[in-house]
This record gives sequence, structure tokens and C-alpha cells, in this order.
Amino acid sequence: MADTLTSPPLLSEDFAWFFDLDGTLATIRPHPDEVAVPDDVLHALNQLSLLNQGALALISGRSMAELDKLAEPYRFPLAGVHGAERRDIHGHAQIVTLPQELVQTLHAQLATALAWLPGTELEAKGMAFALHYRQAPQYQQDVQALAEQVVHDNPQLSLQPGKCVVEIKPRGIHKGEAISAFMHEAPFAGRTPVFFGDDLTDEHGFEVVNQLKGVSVKVGTGDTKARWRLATVPDVWEWIIKAANHQQQKKIAQTNRRTPYGSLDRSL
Repeated sequence: MADTLTSPPLLSEDFAWFFDLDGTLATIRPHPDEVAVPDDVLHALNQLSLLNQGALALISGRSMAELDKLAEPYRFPLAGVHGAERRDIHGHAQIVTLPQELVQTLHAQLATALAWLPGTELEAKGMAFALHYRQAPQYQQDVQALAEQVVHDNPQLSLQPGKCVVEIKPRGIHKGEAISAFMHEAPFAGRTPVFFGDDLTDEHGFEVVNQLKGVSVKVGTGDTKARWRLATVPDVWEWIIKAANHQQQKKIAQTNRRTPYGSLDRSL
């Protein structure tokens, strides 16, 4: 179990980087549209990506379209909707789908049920549904019961609880599988994985990273399989910036060692 407020080590080379977004790279807001990642943090993420031959991916419950918008002007490999959508370093996308008739039926069923729970919100993701109750926490048990019934009636689906949200998604889809898929392809293959996450949805990712003897980092409180912990999102921002600068300095030092006369011009 991760020790509270333990800072992960600064890492310099041969790592594959994976980051959750909400609650990890961005503070959680009352509505998903209010979320943003600071420009200096995005710059540091891009710096880490460039220093590691592109081995950096965002792993989120959000759609890939949302992730691209939040990461602008940069474009990273992605796993959206917990891995139901995935885009590799070459831009090739793999998307898990459900029968359209089932999607339409579930959408109507869930929308009708949530209409009786004021303040709850249905987010349709194409192949998955998020049932939000952040604005109506008194309905947590009702939302949970609704989602459980849908999954019980549809064995091809599974339940994924999160912070003030319950998600219904295709069975077998989770962030651990997404990370594992990335780790079997370039430029991630052969590197040590590093994964930052904050929620129950990230625990599968921590488990896979631990099996690969990587660095798993839980953001915030709560039981976790992660081996390290940071207290807040701003702590993550600070760590990412420090890690990017640290790796850049290591690269410069290595370059100078390989070219002992590289600083001659600057000394004249």
C-alpha cells in the first residue's frame, strides 16, 4: 500500500509514461467541461514525450476527442473510455463497439430512469455510459442500483464505479488492458511503465504496472494498489515539471560526455 504523501522518485530514462486526466492532470470540477490542464504542465508532458521517443499516453474515461481537446496543441497516444478507444503512436485507432440497437435501448432506459433523479446526468460515450451524481449525491444508491440492474440484464457489459460516477462499459475493457496493449508496441515496449491515477478506475492500471515492476502513483487518499502517492493534483503538476527538467538535464549531460569538445565554441 502506498504511503501517504510519499513522493515518487525522479526518473531520467527508458520509461513509458501513462497519465489519467481528471483528478490527476486536472482538478475535478462540478462539470466536465470546466476542466483544464495548465499550459506549463502540457509543455512538460510534451517534453517528456519527446525525450522518450513518444512513449507517453493519456489513459482516461473520457473520449479520445475530449482528450485531444484538453491536450491542445499537443497530440499524444491515447486510451479513451477506459481503453474502449485507443490510438497508437502512428495515429491508428482501435475502437470497441456495441450493437447500435443495444446502445439506443440503453440510452433510452437510462435517460428515463435518471430523469426521476434531479441533478443526476447521463453521459453517452457511444459504447459506454457514465451516470454522474456529483450534483446529487443523495441519489448515489439509486444510481448504483440502476447501473447494477443494467449490467445484470446485459452480461456483455460491466460496471465501473468512480468518484461520483458509475460507468457501464463493455466487459473486459479497463485501463490495465490499455496500458498492457501499449507496452506491447513501439515506442513503449521494452521500457519501464509509470502510471499516475487517482480513482478506482485506475486500480487495474496500477496492478499491471506493478506486475511489470514499474512505478504506480496514486493521487489523493484511499486504499490503493499503487506503490507511491502524491497528495494533490498540484503536486502532480510540480512532479511532472521537475521530472521533465531532470530528464532534460540528464540528456544534456550525456551528450556532453559523448562530445567532450562540444562546449569549445561556448568557451571562446
